[in-house]
Amino acid sequence: MPSTAKTPGAANVRRRLSRADREEQVIRVAHEQFARRGFAAVTMEDIALEVGVKKPLLYAYFGNKERLYEACMAPAGEALIAAVVEAVGRAANPAEAVRLGVIAFYDFVDRDRDAWRVLFDETVPQSGEIAALVAPYRERLLDMVAQATVALMPPHRRTGSRAVIEATSVMLMAAAEALARWWLRTGAMSAREAADLLIATVEPGLLVENAASLGQGPRKPSAASLGQGPRKPYAR
Repeated sequence: MPSTAKTPGAANVRRRLSRADREEQVIRVAHEQFARRGFAAVTMEDIALEVGVKKPLLYAYFGNKERLYEACMAPAGEALIAAVVEAVGRAANPAEAVRLGVIAFYDFVDRDRDAWRVLFDETVPQSGEIAALVAPYRERLLDMVAQATVALMPPHRRTGSRAVIEATSVMLMAAAEALARWWLRTGAMSAREAADLLIATVEPGLLVENAASLGQGPRKPSAASLGQGPRKPYAR
């Protein structure tokens, strides 16, 4: 009669993963943890326990928690930037580029809320190794905002206004981030409504001087942008 005894360690052998598969599993679990609890609250031990491996394995694969966070954050940063670049590339003029870029930003947040929470984690230290890993993605976003700001400026203001351009870019990014946090926390409006609100708030200020320089006077926000007129349904 054939023996029914199991070979010691057979189950473990069946569950053993290649390094690439294990790294993918660790990143998936870490991404969920960072999104749900924030970088500061998550430990390597937490992640190891959920994955079902020893903590030294995580250090062997990723080096430290900061590098593991980078492995989670980098795809989110690249995806957000790609979405905004693609949207802006479809614009016919600078004003439309701002509007399409803002809409793409909120579409991304709505599509992948965990990616947003990882990328814009408020618990990430503002200095040191982790800050240096996050900075390039924010700088690229700020650079895109700065380019849009310059394009909206009247020609005579496009030189000698570096401080104004940088300040405006930082202000717009801060407004977009703060509104996204409020929207995700409250659920009080849709992604498109949040985007429209930001556009209706900042667009007149960005365009007013350009319009004045052309003798057109300040541009008023449209009724549709303020939610007072018909608007095409937002396709989710």
